[in-house]
Amino acid sequence: MNVTFILLTLLIGAILTFVAGKKMALNVAVLTSLVALGLTAFNICEFQNGIDVSFQTQWMTKPNIWISLKADGLSLLMVTLTTFLTPLILLTAVGKDYKNPHKLFALVLFMAFAMTGTFLAEDGFVYYIFWELALIPIFFIALLWGSDTWEIRKAAIIKFFIYTFAGSLFMLIAFLYLYQKSGSFLLPNLAQISLTADEQTWIFLAFFLAYAIKLPIFPFHTWQANTYEKSPAIGTMLLSGIMLKMGVYSILRWQLPLTPQVDERVLNTVLVLCIIGIIYASLIALRETNLKRLLAYSSMAHVGLIAAGAYTFTQDGMQGAVVQMLAHGIVIVALFFLVEIIYKRYRTYEIKDLGGIRAHAIKFTSFFLIFLFASIGLPGTFSFIGEFTLLYSLSQIGWIYAILGGSTIIFGAYYMLKMFEDAILGKTNVKTFADLNSIEFLVLFVLAVAVIFFGIYPKPITDLLFFSI
Repeated sequence: MNVTFILLTLLIGAILTFVAGKKMALNVAVLTSLVALGLTAFNICEFQNGIDVSFQTQWMTKPNIWISLKADGLSLLMVTLTTFLTPLILLTAVGKDYKNPHKLFALVLFMAFAMTGTFLAEDGFVYYIFWELALIPIFFIALLWGSDTWEIRKAAIIKFFIYTFAGSLFMLIAFLYLYQKSGSFLLPNLAQISLTADEQTWIFLAFFLAYAIKLPIFPFHTWQANTYEKSPAIGTMLLSGIMLKMGVYSILRWQLPLTPQVDERVLNTVLVLCIIGIIYASLIALRETNLKRLLAYSSMAHVGLIAAGAYTFTQDGMQGAVVQMLAHGIVIVALFFLVEIIYKRYRTYEIKDLGGIRAHAIKFTSFFLIFLFASIGLPGTFSFIGEFTLLYSLSQIGWIYAILGGSTIIFGAYYMLKMFEDAILGKTNVKTFADLNSIEFLVLFVLAVAVIFFGIYPKPITDLLFFSI
């Protein structure tokens, strides 16, 4: 058995979910995602036992394209994040009355299929196909099931689509240029091309545009907050928890290996943009009054630090980027789910309309505090491991980078604790706030266990990562 079974399960599951009808769609989708998670765990066990679970077969001869799925520590970790979060994200939809739920949940599984393919593809052309395929379902999820009026929502989602699609075209041009030199899209063949320093710089910049928009990195971020805010909760969790990780993964898998001698001035400029993004997003988050937008800018600040660590070109930076990608994915999904629970009870995201939730809901408040601490990198949580490693990698480039990058922790602690004080503590709201039901508790409990367990014992992740970085 190899990793193709994970992809086939998600694709077939998407089709079955679509034809299952409105009543059974969620059950079929959750079951399919759990099977995919089980297959992921099985493939990881096989991989660690020395069995090759990759897959490769030629698709076309002219042009020379291979369906090549590379299974190593890095790709398997990202597939694990996808298949771990997908069933939990689907479970957050329990009890919600969606229009045409069979179409929504089928799109979620198809998006998981496309993102998994992006993490596994070793042929640049197939990778690009999966990359673009992931954009289609989230476009419709956000457009058809999002919030606000149709015109406002459409403007935000179309802007997101145009930004990301346009950036990807530069990446495609880079792949076509490399293909002309090697006659292949396979990563090992592309990595052997002898490129001049100028060629590497242009290739680096072409990839950077695609990844900077996807993450996003300043100043390519203007689509993010509006898209997160207008998307339904299930779409926001997919975007923040998994999809933006495609950008960081691709930096490590494609951009840096193909441009090892990029102009140092370009690399320093990129690092500066990442640092600016961290500070910029943090300052905006300090003034945000909308919970969803606050988390969107908080996510941008954290991802800026992840990207900065990756672009240090150091072993610690790349390892820290992967660990923090996983931690951020879990924590941000939990936080957006908590915010959605608040909206479900009070029908508002505005902090000024909240307060006193602790008096009504002890379990909810406890989970909120756990994930708040994880978000600001408290020792003992998963995020601390990644952030510490990233800041250490930045210090190897220059202490000023580490100091400025570390500002995300200071700013984050302030605006997250201030938000917690105003929204959860404070004077008691006259409206009652029902505590967590069984499904809500289950989702948050599983996420909390992951955050605490890997915060205390990250060895399973670092051991698996050893096989690729």
